[in-house]
Amino acid sequence: MRTIGIIGGGQLGRMLAMAAARLSIRTVILEPDPYCPAAQVANDHIVAAYDDERALAELARQCSVITYEFENVPEKSAALLAAQRPVYPPARALSISQDRLTEKAFLNECGIPTAGFHAVDIRADLDAALALLAGVAC
Repeated sequence: MRTIGIIGGGQLGRMLAMAAARLSIRTVILEPDPYCPAAQVANDHIVAAYDDERALAELARQCSVITYEFENVPEKSAALLAAQRPVYPPARALSISQDRLTEKAFLNECGIPTAGFHAVDIRADLDAALALLAGVAC
């Protein structure tokens, strides 16, 4: 039987598990909270941290494909899983989405416009960004 592994057991994980059930697809969630919303509807629940290597190996063993419900999954976890099973979105997409500056720069490099942004690491960066923004008419 086809089984989807889902890292994260919140509302999105719950909705995914419910949609999969309507298609006769099993779901296994990996989530540290034993009372998470997806636990009520998934076929199985591995209660463990997102970076627990034994739990990740068990998720890979039980599933034919793996996804995650939010971008705060450790990239290393996605990479470990990808060595054993298909992971969607791939670990590289996860890495890009975890840093908003990297994400916006990546989108711009792909020709996808975003709202203007400025990197701010020190006070001088903030002052420069504010000066640029002050010149923009509202």
